[in-house]
Amino acid sequence: MKPLRIALYQGPAGVPRDTAVSLDALDDAAGRAAAGGAGLLAAAEMYLTGYAVDAPAAVAEPADGPGARRVAAIAARHGIAVVYGYPERDGDAVYNSAQLIGPDGTRLANYRKTHLFGDFESAHFRPGDTPVVQAELGGLTVGLLICYDVEFPEAVRAHALAGTDLLLVPTALMRPYDFVPLTLVPARAYESQLYVAYANRCGPEGEFDFTGLSCLSAPDGVTRARAGAGPDLVFGDADPALLAASRTELPYLRDRRAPLYRSLV
Repeated sequence: MKPLRIALYQGPAGVPRDTAVSLDALDDAAGRAAAGGAGLLAAAEMYLTGYAVDAPAAVAEPADGPGARRVAAIAARHGIAVVYGYPERDGDAVYNSAQLIGPDGTRLANYRKTHLFGDFESAHFRPGDTPVVQAELGGLTVGLLICYDVEFPEAVRAHALAGTDLLLVPTALMRPYDFVPLTLVPARAYESQLYVAYANRCGPEGEFDFTGLSCLSAPDGVTRARAGAGPDLVFGDADPALLAASRTELPYLRDRRAPLYRSLV
């Protein structure tokens, strides 16, 4: 099975509420990613609207809304899968969500952030209650989390135990938390023996200043791709052969003694 090449799209912050601007930029990035051999383009948390919007409920749309249809058209035109963040409306509820669209434009998965960060998110979003959402892509089992979720080892381990090979994490990490992509994300990949693709925003937006530093971390603890602090498009491979070899050499999932951890829940 050949590796899946992933392009991490680190777009600038400050995207207007008009999602057309974000979608045009995504179309351009998808074209460049496909030209670079990528089978998957990963964009940031709340990519469609920008993160620091005054009223996410006012710009939220259903999972099959106009933004999703445009992303599906972009994916199909360039023959590349796309994962992106957006505010999702479901009836009266608004969620901080991420959606995975396949290379033929088919919606493969939709995930609602389960761990909301800070007063802003708690005031505007309802937390999701499905911890593991997966799909099949390029021969890999792909899972979804969003930003703060990956900082909980239980959330990542739940994916590992469910068979996730590649964890996609659209994020909006702000300063001063640079240690998350630099230290914590590689550690999560290593301790749970999976790939983690962490796609961040960058630059100032409203009261926030996003760190950038998007990365693809491998199960051997090595970061295979790393963006800088500004707008970027970086490439890395999720290699099934490396994953299998690493899981054989570092059998954390096999050697864990689950009965000893019952007190954790």
